[in-house]
Amino acid sequence: MTCRELAAFIIDYVDGGLDADVRARFERHLTLCPNCVRYLAAYRTSIDMGRRALRADDAPANTAGAPEDLIRAILASRPPNDKP
Repeated sequence: MTCRELAAFIIDYVDGGLDADVRARFERHLTLCPNCVRYLAAYRTSIDMGRRALRADDAPANTAGAPEDLIRAILASRPPNDKP
């Protein structure tokens, strides 16, 4: 597997959607390529940061001064499975 192929499969890898053969090739490439190991770590960090940013309980407690309609619009735009 090449670095470009790894990048193309990274979403399915993280989601657990790769078949066993492709997953094995993906993981073999990771044993040989420190750049892709860093890329995968950064990708996972980005996903985690995005999820945390969308959680209401991680939002700043002080929203004084923020327009109420803006707060409602932001909360309404979140995907249904991310709502508390």
